[in-house]
Amino acid sequence: MSSPLTDVPDLPRSEDRQQLLERFLWLSVATAVATVAIKAVAAYLTNSVGLWSDAAESTVNLMAALVAAWAIRLSAKPADHNHDFGHGKAEYVSAGVEGALIFVAAAAIIYSAIGRLITPQPLEQLGVGLAISMVATLLNLGTGLLLLRAGRAHRSITLVADGKHLLTDVWTSVGVLVGIGLVALTGWGPLDPLVAIGVGINILFTGYQLVRRSVVGLLDAALPEAEIAVVSAVLAHACADPRVEATELRTRESGRQRFVYATLEVPGDWTVRRSHDLADEVEAAVDKALPGTTTFVHIEPITERPDGAATPD
Repeated sequence: MSSPLTDVPDLPRSEDRQQLLERFLWLSVATAVATVAIKAVAAYLTNSVGLWSDAAESTVNLMAALVAAWAIRLSAKPADHNHDFGHGKAEYVSAGVEGALIFVAAAAIIYSAIGRLITPQPLEQLGVGLAISMVATLLNLGTGLLLLRAGRAHRSITLVADGKHLLTDVWTSVGVLVGIGLVALTGWGPLDPLVAIGVGINILFTGYQLVRRSVVGLLDAALPEAEIAVVSAVLAHACADPRVEATELRTRESGRQRFVYATLEVPGDWTVRRSHDLADEVEAAVDKALPGTTTFVHIEPITERPDGAATPD
């Protein structure tokens, strides 16, 4: 016989989700290695500070992807003797590191561009350099969009951060390519470093967003409103019996992990077994609605007051 608590639609689960996430990150590592090599060749051929800065940012992407791969693997480790709630917050550390590395890359770009403004140097073989760099840009674009989509689908801030990092690199590259193209058309050399400075300032915002998201997660942020609504619906089913009342709901997220803490008030004459069964049903229903959620249900007894009203013991 079905229970209203278990009549929750199945959400798609992936038995190999961890392996899938790791494969995405190793794809990011491979992409970073390829783009560093491609952009370094383009920068060497053109002597463009914009392309050198672009290649430097791709080096940062490689470092960030390696950190992300470490974080994904660590966050999947189960709870142990000194990590009772698992290792999910490793993903926030990774996102924070990626944000910080973006700041470093932006600073390096701006510094190099200012130096080139002060000491201009001629650009060479612009056509070949632009073509080679475009290949790397398209490679980053495809991988970045793939990581962003997978990260949102699997609730992985690490994949989202790495995807945003790669897309930031795409915008950097587009700005650099536009600048170099304008130099080729107009012959005005300062456009190259000026565009590089503009790109550097722009990507600082992406770094800020990642660091902010990481800090919020480390401070035990509540689940998104849509997910809290799902949990509340489960508790509403639990309270279909007018004698049962949900009096407190608290949630928090830790990377891909979710934690729910709920208090249910039940009649004081219920047996321990009946109260325990209700708590088990709520925990199972929450896990079915939001797979992988760890739920803690506290049972509080209610007794009848002389006036007939119910009050907790």
